[in-house]
Amino acid sequence: MTIIVSTCEDSPIMSRTHRLFQLMQALRTAPPPATAARLAEMLNVTTRTIYRDVETLRSLGAVIDGAAGFGYTLIEDAALPPLSFDDDELEALVLGLRDVTAVADPALARAAESALAKLRARLPPTQAHRLEHAVLTAHRYVPLPEPGVDAQVLRQATWEERTIRFAYTDAENRETAREVDPLSVVYLQASHCLLAWCHLRRDFRAFRLDRMRTLELTGASFRPRRVALLRDCLAKMSASDSEHAQG
Repeated sequence: MTIIVSTCEDSPIMSRTHRLFQLMQALRTAPPPATAARLAEMLNVTTRTIYRDVETLRSLGAVIDGAAGFGYTLIEDAALPPLSFDDDELEALVLGLRDVTAVADPALARAAESALAKLRARLPPTQAHRLEHAVLTAHRYVPLPEPGVDAQVLRQATWEERTIRFAYTDAENRETAREVDPLSVVYLQASHCLLAWCHLRRDFRAFRLDRMRTLELTGASFRPRRVALLRDCLAKMSASDSEHAQG
């Protein structure tokens, strides 16, 4: 996975601390041994900077094997606390993160891959091997439709309890403008859906992310009502499912 840094190494925007953090993440995710040239390409810096920063990381406690010309392998990650899981816990973690990689939007999928890399870098060798070759995994052979809006912005608005506005096309190809209080993003078998309180319908609604366009933040907040609203929304959905099952 390539880490893209939009600023050059001479820019004051990219602080040395930030660059060291990026290098640690690159060492976690790049297939070992990662050459200085490969790391320099990932971080958009020079190989000379990589050599210097690797030595700095070593002085801070990171155990990095390798040398210039041979590549580097992160053996022990001092930035992360010690971790210990039993075998079933480890399988559950791998399954959950790989399932996120398979079904989530691109930003969240990258976050799941990054989390797996951090786990691998801090586990004891035997458990790191088990993580790498876990029995359980998750695959999706039919990809979910791509969201029509920035899912990362949508998740942030949901967490911050901010009312949003977007254009929506329903199953009959009718277009409407919606203003909603976002409550939760649900990963279903066919698509990603936003559960929300719809101001237009004055009721709870589920919106497919691939049918949403032109997401905007209205500036209004519905804090601290999200948890209570989501609870009511899920209760209504559960009651509706029960009615359909009985019918």
